Formats: sequence, structure tokens, C-alpha cells
Amino acid sequence: MLSKVAERVYWTGRYLERVESTARLLSIYDMLLFDLPRSVKLSWYNLITINSLQKDFHERYSVQDERNVVKFMLGDETNPSSVTSSINAVRENIRTTRDLLPEETWESVNELSIFVQANLADGIKRSNRHEFLQDLIKGCQQIIGLLFGNMPHDPAWQFLRLGRKLERADMTTRNLDAGIAAILEIGKDESAVNSRQIIWGNVLRSLNADQSYRRSTRSEVSGVDVVYYLLQDPYLPRALGYCLDSMGDAAGKLPRGKGVQKHLLDMRKVLDDGMSNLALDMSFRDYLNQMQIQLAQLHNEIGATWFPQVR
Repeated sequence: MLSKVAERVYWTGRYLERVESTARLLSIYDMLLFDLPRSVKLSWYNLITINSLQKDFHERYSVQDERNVVKFMLGDETNPSSVTSSINAVRENIRTTRDLLPEETWESVNELSIFVQANLADGIKRSNRHEFLQDLIKGCQQIIGLLFGNMPHDPAWQFLRLGRKLERADMTTRNLDAGIAAILEIGKDESAVNSRQIIWGNVLRSLNADQSYRRSTRSEVSGVDVVYYLLQDPYLPRALGYCLDSMGDAAGKLPRGKGVQKHLLDMRKVLDDGMSNLALDMSFRDYLNQMQIQLAQLHNEIGATWFPQVR
């Protein structure tokens, strides 16, 4: 398998997951608009900061309002992480690796691209945003289901899996960061207890983890329990620890994967150590940022191991 082909499959997994996860991240704030009291004012610009897109955003927009943030994250092709840019990247990577993927994948990705182009205005407008985001998430899930059910679980599958899980791990930390940012905005007033429960409940729902959380913990929604669940639960596919273990398994099935496996084991230790002194404040945001840096370093390790032609 050529390294450039492996790299394209890897990025197919990353970009597909990025489209879905960006939609989920936007859905947190979209749902909070309806659930939180009117007195609570959330800054949509938090989503730009969480994704480290301040420089790109300010090159295009001077006003940090809801419409500009949503437009930038959904449909702005100058933003390499936007939904539109990511779908374009998925199409290009699949177009050049069609012999490795189920033939229906190309058709499904084109259908999703057409849907986004035709309905992007609905995603930007608040009144129709929820339906647009849900349809976008379902479209991504259909493509992933097609790949999972029909693609041979050979080396190409392992690279797709690596890309997906790395992006998913990164975006789970950003969903948690969005929740913490909202919590810090409402402050520590005792009257805000219900608002904190609403925020953490929406973080769970945005990751399809609400029902499984309640079944697993058998308790009401609380910040510490939610954070622990989304970072450490061994059965939740979007939990950070689960993603790290899954990437370790994929790397073990590929040649020369020991360096990547070691990096993942080191990350697992940092993750476990960080849970022993958990405080949901700015220090936790710093901890999430450190995990994101380590995930970026993991990406570099994967590139150096299997895609050396880009170095």
C-alpha cells in the first residue's frame, strides 16, 4: 500500500469525523439557546477560541456574533476546518482512493455535499439550524456505517480508523471545553445550579451519550461525573480513553506501529493521572488544551511513521 494512498484514507477518516463533530459542537450552543434562562448570555465566540481559529476568523469578520461564528464554522471555505471545506476534502480524498473503498461511498459523499450546498442557509439561520445539523450528522453516520459494514478490515481500514478516532478524541475534548466555557460564564452563584445541569446534559446529548450515561452511572447529571464518563468510560465510543485504546489497537495491526503505540500509552498515563485531581475550572481547560497538544503530536508521529513523503 503506497504511503500517499494510506495518508488519503487516514484524512478521509479525519475529515468525515470533523464534519460530524463540528455539527455536534454547534448543536451544544444551539440547544443551550432554548434551554438556559434568558438572563444567561453565552458568547458564540467561545467556539472560535475552542477550535483555535481566532486568526482565521478575524481575517474575515470584525463582529464576533452568532451569525458570523456559525457561518464561519459551517460554510466559510477560507476556514480549513469548516463543514464545507471538510466535505470538499473528503470528496477529493475519496475520489483518489475509490479502489479501496466501497463504490457506494463516492455517491453518498456527493449526496451529502449537495445537501450542504442546498441547505447551508438553513444551518446559518437559527430557526432551521437544529434540523440542518441533525441531517448533517445522520449523513455522516450513514457513510461511516457503509464503510464499517462493507469495507474489508485490512490496512486501509486501520488507517481510516486511526484518522477517525484521532479526530473524535480531539473533538470530544473540545465539546468538554465548550461545556466548561459555558459553566464559567454563568459563574458560581447557587441559583445557577440548574443551569449547570442543563449545560452538562446538553454536552451529553450532543455526543449521543445521555442515555448511556444515565444507565452507567444511575445518577443525576453532575459535572464531575459527566467529565469522567466522557474521558474514561471503557465502553463509550466517544470517550477519550476509548479512542486512545482503539488507535492503539489499529496501530498494532499495521507495520512499524510500535512508536505510535508508545505515544498512545504515554497519553493514556497522562489521561489517568489527570483524573486524580479533577477541578472544573480554568485548570481543567488547561488540561484539555494539553491533551489536544498531545493529540497533535500523535498526528505528527503517525505522519513520520507512515507518510514520510510529506516531511
